[in-house]
Amino acid sequence: MNGKRLKALREERGLTQKELAEKLDLTPKAISFYELGLREPSGDALIHMARILGTTTDYLLGNSSNKSPDQKAGGRGVRIPVLGRVVAGIPIDAIEEILDWEEIPREMAATGDFFALQVKGASMEPTLRDGDVVIVKKQPTVDSGDIAIVLVNGNDATIKEIKESPAGITLIGHNVAVFTPHFYSNKEIEELPVRVIGKAVEVRRKL
Repeated sequence: MNGKRLKALREERGLTQKELAEKLDLTPKAISFYELGLREPSGDALIHMARILGTTTDYLLGNSSNKSPDQKAGGRGVRIPVLGRVVAGIPIDAIEEILDWEEIPREMAATGDFFALQVKGASMEPTLRDGDVVIVKKQPTVDSGDIAIVLVNGNDATIKEIKESPAGITLIGHNVAVFTPHFYSNKEIEELPVRVIGKAVEVRRKL
């Protein structure tokens, strides 16, 4: 994170540390730490920062001298982080957890908050394969039949199809040889807990 650039952009936009912090749902102290180079923002906070300040994440990170989003290659997309794992603290606090970046259309980015997650394992084959990158829209609920990112008992998130019923939800892996459908009662959903943190909206696969 280039703290000097963050401070300069914030002041150009006429924002105090407190005002920027409020827009990001952070504390003024966190903004101060970012500007002093004492702490790195999460990938989610970095993306929000770039949107609010009208710049790119690359510019804030010091990887590009292009301040305007429209000066990026193509100028058509918004970059989102590809995460190797998602835990209870989503968004992940350490920028080092970001594996790569993907670009999504600006029209899509305007509809909500997005991140990307790298698929691990074969439980969702053939729909999703090990190494695929799934574009995820952050949301706490999905419709029955959707593929969701689900956090169970605070452990690493899993990518599964959701089937809802009055008694609870079932997580379904498309490769039944690897993952047997698992049912969670409404009581288990509350007590474990079981939490939906996003909906898979697109898969990207490298040949």
